[in-house]
Amino acid sequence: MNSVAGDEGIAVSRIVVIDDHATFADLLSGALNREVDLRCIGTANTLEAGVALCIKDEPDLVVIDYRLPDGDGLQGAERILRALPSMRIVMLTGDPTSQAMQRAASLGVCGFLPKDGALSILLDVLRTVRQGEFIVGPALISELLKPRQLEVSMNPGLTARELEVLQLMSQGFDVTANARTLAISAHTCRGYVKSILSKLDAHSQLEAVATANRLGLVGAVGQ
Repeated sequence: MNSVAGDEGIAVSRIVVIDDHATFADLLSGALNREVDLRCIGTANTLEAGVALCIKDEPDLVVIDYRLPDGDGLQGAERILRALPSMRIVMLTGDPTSQAMQRAASLGVCGFLPKDGALSILLDVLRTVRQGEFIVGPALISELLKPRQLEVSMNPGLTARELEVLQLMSQGFDVTANARTLAISAHTCRGYVKSILSKLDAHSQLEAVATANRLGLVGAVGQ
């Protein structure tokens, strides 16, 4: 990573914003630059320009819109990660679909958030997201788990505690919060998550939740 030290030695994450709405990109850039630990080092309004900027400047994080005039953000994320495998990418969308979220998770995108969501949530995600994680906004989890006519299968060997962890995962909570809810250690909770991913043949928590929904193992949020 290319984080630099800011005032008083604070680590500053360098961020590129890729969005076809210039006003939105400028507003987000300004908001990032008002934070002591975040800095926007450039914006781009097309997929091609965004990919080129990321490869040239190698930022720590990329915020990319799902819909761009010359392609979609998933195509951009795939190209960026092919060139810079350790890049952390957060995708914004105003029109989420479960297919897009699942593909984003499989590509290695770190976060998938609603474009009209709170700025504070985006800033928190940018500060905490790690390579290999997949953070989804709660509103998008609800969209993912809307009832669909999907084939229901039997429980693929999940224990009662694993089902509890899975249900909490489906509500968008992180490992620390889930561990606190279940009165177990974060280390133990991570072990349950690892087991769940293995049993559901999933590569991320989002994939596990999507598979569990298809199998009828979890209900829609709010039920």
